[in-house]
Order: sequence, then C-alpha cells, then structure tokens
Amino acid sequence: MSYSPLLGSAFNRTKLRDAAHPCTFSGMCSMCTADCVGTCEIGLSAVRGADAVYPTTTGDNQVASEKQYPIDYSHFNINGRVFGAMGAEADSDKATIHDVNLETEIGTLHPVKLKLPIILPALIKLNWQDYFGGAAMAGVLTVIGEGAVTKDPTLRLEKGKVVHCPKLKEFLDAFRKYYRGYGQIILQVNIDDDRIGVPEYAIKECGCEAIEIKFGQSAKGTQPVNRLATLEDALKAQQNGLLVIPDPSDPQVQERYKAGFGENFRSYGRLPMWDEESLCKRIEELHAIGLKNVYFKMAGYDPVDLERVLRIASMAQVDMVTFDGAGGGSGYSPCKMMNEWCLPTVAMESELVQIMSRMEKEGLSLPHIAITGGFAMEDQVYKALAFGAPYVSAIGICRASMAAAMSAKKVGELIEAGNIPIELQRFGSTVDELFPDLRELRNIYGEEANNFSTGAIGVYSYLNRIAFGLKHFAALNRKFSLEYIDRSDIFPPTRDAKDLLDGKWLK
Repeated sequence: MSYSPLLGSAFNRTKLRDAAHPCTFSGMCSMCTADCVGTCEIGLSAVRGADAVYPTTTGDNQVASEKQYPIDYSHFNINGRVFGAMGAEADSDKATIHDVNLETEIGTLHPVKLKLPIILPALIKLNWQDYFGGAAMAGVLTVIGEGAVTKDPTLRLEKGKVVHCPKLKEFLDAFRKYYRGYGQIILQVNIDDDRIGVPEYAIKECGCEAIEIKFGQSAKGTQPVNRLATLEDALKAQQNGLLVIPDPSDPQVQERYKAGFGENFRSYGRLPMWDEESLCKRIEELHAIGLKNVYFKMAGYDPVDLERVLRIASMAQVDMVTFDGAGGGSGYSPCKMMNEWCLPTVAMESELVQIMSRMEKEGLSLPHIAITGGFAMEDQVYKALAFGAPYVSAIGICRASMAAAMSAKKVGELIEAGNIPIELQRFGSTVDELFPDLRELRNIYGEEANNFSTGAIGVYSYLNRIAFGLKHFAALNRKFSLEYIDRSDIFPPTRDAKDLLDGKWLK
C-alpha cells in the first residue's frame, strides 16, 4: 500500500478523473485518456508549471498534510489508576477533576507563567485578531508568524532597515489588550526579517518582549517562493529586502521582460546560515536592547540538526524550542513538502527525548521544549506530554485553534443576523446561551467581556475544552499536577509504538 495521497489534492482543488481505479504507486489514474482536460496535479502542472509546486488555495484557507503517516499518537492508549493521589490529598472531596493543576512556567532569564501547557504557534493570516486575543484570555503562548511586516502596506525601509510598520504594534496589541499575567505573545523572525532589522524595530518601537528565531517548520523546510506578477511587484519586493530572481533592477532583464521574454520574477525566502557563534552573538545583542525572552522554532530535520539546535539553545539560554513535526502546517508551503518531508511528530518527539536525556547526563542546562504538528484534541495533547516527559513542557495547537477562531466568529455573525445554524439551535439563540464560557471571562474581565468578539471567545472556549479534557486524563491517572505526568501514563498497543518508547523506531 501507499501512504502518500493520490494526485488529487485539496491543496490545489485537483482530483483524479477516475478515482475508483488509481495506480497507487504513481498516484495517477490507472488509465489516462486522450480527451481528459487534466483535472489532476499533472494537468494543473501542464498549465501552470512551477506555480503548481505551491498550493493555489491558501488565501482564505489553511492547509496541512494529506499523507497517511504509518505512525502517530493513535498508536498509544492512555493508562488509568484507581489507588492514591499525586499532587493532592488522598481525599475524595479534595482530589477531583476540578483540582488538577495545569499551570506551569517556562523560561530561563525571565520566566513566563502559563495557565495551561499550550502554545498557539506562528500564524499571521485569516482571523489573527481573535487567535491572539483568545490566547491571552486562555493564558497561553502565541506567536506572530514570520514576515509579519510585509502585511503592512505602509511598510517603509530606509537604508535597508525597517523604520515604519505600525501594523506590527497592532499584531502585538491583539494579545496585549487581554493579557492577564499569563502567557506571552512572541514575534517570529526568519533570516529575511533579521536582515532588515525587524527585531530592533519591534523591541524599540513596539515594545516587543519576546522573539522566536525560525529555523523551519514541518510543512516548510525551505522558505517560501512567490511568483511576482509584474515588474513593478518585483521591484517593490526587492526594495523591501527580499531576494528576487531574476534581478528586476537589471536594465537588460527589464528590457526582455517588456518584450515578453525571460524568466518569471519570483521572490525567494533566504535559507538561514546561522551557527553557534552568530546566534549567540545575535541573542546577546537583542537582550542588550531590551528583549526578555528568546525562542527557537525548529522542525523534524535530521536528528543531528535537532541535537545541534538544542545544544545552541542550552548555550544561549534560549527559553523554549518549538519542534514542528510532519502532519501539521498552516502556511504557504510546497505541497509535496507538506506531505513527504520531515519526521512525523511522534517519531521526532522520540528522538528529542533521547537527545535531551544525553544532554542531561552531561550536566547541561536544558531548554524547555514544545511539540507541535497535527494536535487538535486533549487525548493527543496528553499522550504527547506523557511521551515527552520530563522534557516536553508544552504542546502547540495551531490549525485547530485558528479553526475555532474562524468558526466562532462566523457563529457570532449568524447570531447577529438572526440565522442560527440548525446544529446549534438546540443550545439557544443568544451569545450568552451559545457561549457558556462567557461567564468565566466575566469573572476575569468584568462587564468588558460582553463586548468580546465571539471569535476570541471561541478560542478561549476551545482551549477550555482541551484543559478540561486534560484534567480528566490526569485525574484518571491520579495525577493532580502536570509535573507528575510521565511515560507510565501511556502504553503501546502496537509494535511500532513499543519501538518508539524504546527509542528503536528509527534505528
């Protein structure tokens, strides 16, 4: 059997003409016909060429892997116990699901308190306002995606450095206006952002306290490539510090373009070429101008690179490293890279546990770790926390949290229009009736909560569900605080899962 999807994909709204009779090895229909207009990926590629490497549907959508990976967290089941209590008094009235403590703290030089062990990873599209706002309400970490300054049409550079980008403060304020002492909003920067001085501008002009340096993510091992429709677009991209090929400022290139010849203009995200020395020096520079917290974003690269990044993080006193495994994704990533690149999340976590164990035996300072890549529900979160114990501090939930932000916002619009979805009519017809967790938000924010966007309430409510579910699994194992969750809380029903637990799956 093939684990890879056929050559029909939601990424590009393509499909096989005869999906009932595929050649699973190639992904094509078993029989191609002369009169087919080319509805599959091959047909799209025949028309659009190199553009078909990337999804054509990313505008108002999110995209993630369609591959059926041979190993994931479903290969584990959660354990349960009926005696005693850890982290609470062994009293039936005092050791309840309600009494499970999910609060934690991450960080090195400037610790950050979290209401629950969750990070909402990098994103800067769709309903970002409620994504960030809901994270603040829930008291968790959240990240503004790379290239954020390019979202500001008023962006201005002088001598190659950002000097004007008011949109960046707007992104930060979407979290800060609801901040209640827990969580943090983090600005992710890639090599292009760093070259044009985004960190300095964010810290000095926008009050940014935390920056995440990006090495890569599961869906995007390389930085994005965008075709630029016109010479004018290419020149503007180049002026904003992007690498554009062919060079739009070259008079000969311009002449050939105007005559209908030459390559298409494309902007290329640069690949980072950092090393231990340059990263440690850069982090020191940023701390010196007021940065409090430094994070890394990494993916399921070669295990040698995983270890090197963790050792750099230890050396530079990085607060947390987020590792993104195959199966996740939400940004503008090559279709085949989303499906066919990177260690699956659970396999990546297995490698990380082994690396951290070696580093601990060496007496090194260990950075906190977050795992992300395909998480949506509390069972997956609990399994990942248990599997990664004691080294994994948080779990990243990106696409699912954005889905909550979008769907809840839409429900709010339908309430206002008096057009409640049939599926929800059984719960009521008002915001109060449909969003019962609004009561909790009033306890925190007072009557101000009555004016909150339903999208942000939706993110809070969704994470509240995750938290409540986690408490159930923790109480099931008689563990009433996060630090007691460990690998004994899961067991492997499959041979692959047993090999993962033993660190042998990739050996």
